[in-house]
Amino acid sequence: MSEKAYDDLEVKRDSQSQKDAATTSKVTPLTSVDLYEDGTVDPVYQAKARVLNAALQEIGMGKYQWWLFAVAGFGWFADSVWPLLGGLILSPVVNEFHFNGPFLSLAMNVGLFVGAVFWGFGCDIWGRRWSFNLTLFLAGVFGLSAGGSPDFLTLASLLAVLGVGVGGNLPVDSAVFLDFVPGSHQFLLTILSIWWSIGQLVADFIAWPLIANFSCPQGAATCSRSENMGWRYLLFTLGGMTLILWAIRFFVFPLYESPRYLIGRGRDAEAVEIVQRIAQFNGRECDLHVDHLTAAGLAASGGESAAERERRERQVLSRSSVFTVDHIKGLFETPKLAWSTSLLIFLWGIIGLASTLYNSFLPYLLASRGAQFGDSSYYTTYRNQVILGVVGVPGAFLAGWAVEQPYIGRRGTLALSAGLTGVFLFASTTARSSNALLGWNCGYTFHSNIMYGVLYAISPEVFPAKDRGTGNGLTATATRVFGIIAPVIALYANLQTAVPVYVSGGLIIGAGLVALLLPYEPRGKASI
Repeated sequence: MSEKAYDDLEVKRDSQSQKDAATTSKVTPLTSVDLYEDGTVDPVYQAKARVLNAALQEIGMGKYQWWLFAVAGFGWFADSVWPLLGGLILSPVVNEFHFNGPFLSLAMNVGLFVGAVFWGFGCDIWGRRWSFNLTLFLAGVFGLSAGGSPDFLTLASLLAVLGVGVGGNLPVDSAVFLDFVPGSHQFLLTILSIWWSIGQLVADFIAWPLIANFSCPQGAATCSRSENMGWRYLLFTLGGMTLILWAIRFFVFPLYESPRYLIGRGRDAEAVEIVQRIAQFNGRECDLHVDHLTAAGLAASGGESAAERERRERQVLSRSSVFTVDHIKGLFETPKLAWSTSLLIFLWGIIGLASTLYNSFLPYLLASRGAQFGDSSYYTTYRNQVILGVVGVPGAFLAGWAVEQPYIGRRGTLALSAGLTGVFLFASTTARSSNALLGWNCGYTFHSNIMYGVLYAISPEVFPAKDRGTGNGLTATATRVFGIIAPVIALYANLQTAVPVYVSGGLIIGAGLVALLLPYEPRGKASI
């Protein structure tokens, strides 16, 4: 038999398998509408992802996904706690080590930048599982170690390495959560920001008694280690908590490799096996079989021969198993997808610059403004931080509700919350008492938590799963680059004026307007 005749026979057999699969399974790619028009991503991958989406929807939101909501939330928790830490310990650390304050934020942000690049791009190459587990471990170990720092150089170095772990949390964890959740519950990715708010509240609440009671007086001429243990106790506590969260992830929860990642690598049988394990974990039945993915891929390939299909799969696998620019190219496959990716990178960068410039020095701003009215003690400053943490918690729930509303969706919620965040930043410059300043900052914190909750969700929702880690890495890299720039600006700016606030407010309001230009609205559509 000639090679052509053999290939034609294989096409007929595969076509029959496709028909058999269609008649024996409830799982079809028509049970949900995905985000992309045909031709936006690889057609074979898109066809298989639609079948996979239908299977996950058939299983529903069960015990496995709710467990994942908790353990993925640990990443949001860490991403809130550790970048905030630089501001929380800034004043007592400067009293003890006598250095220029913005250098501490600079060290942390360099680590966050490296982590965003390494883990974000890496999880599309070697998979999600190891990245998901190692990021928290690094943060916990080096957080504990930083508490014993004898000088500024050691502290800055350890916090930079800690940042490498923390920088990978959101790029990886958002991809992991979205890869397992059914399309009907994607809005939970927005509500995951509740963990970010909880992290902020926990860090502030722990810092309040420790910094207030175990620190040298502000402005003291000398400050020894024994008189200034509060910031070290804070690092020991948060480092230990992070290690406990890592242990729950690693030893308690059985995280499987992402099935969407696996079909992007051509490992269909492994993807089906994991979906069946999830169904079993949830106590549900699932009809998905590897023949269904094969049939969907065959139909999307336009009837190409078995030999051509094998060559195609080998090519896809080789592109995915090593670091190349193909994952980046996949995010710019069409003009519309390229525009979407570019706008998201821009949004993350601008908001990162504005928020890092403001948040890194918020405790300093509260203390310096409070000093004008005679209430700049550590106790009052960190009490106010706790109040801000409490105010931010309801924002996550409001964001989760708003993104599902018609005519608003993700884009409208992001635009409104960013605009109001900027307005409250501008308003804070009018404060003539520390209580007034605290009030304006409460409004800022509430709306910025909504803004970040939507931003953290819409980005991974828009990126295709096979390139999602890379897309998350690009956006996180943008915000971390500007996070590095912010303390450099602070080194040469007068932080005792309202200029940083005006700059931050203007940038965030501008970002809100840009959000309206995003071409994709994920509301009511399943990510693939």
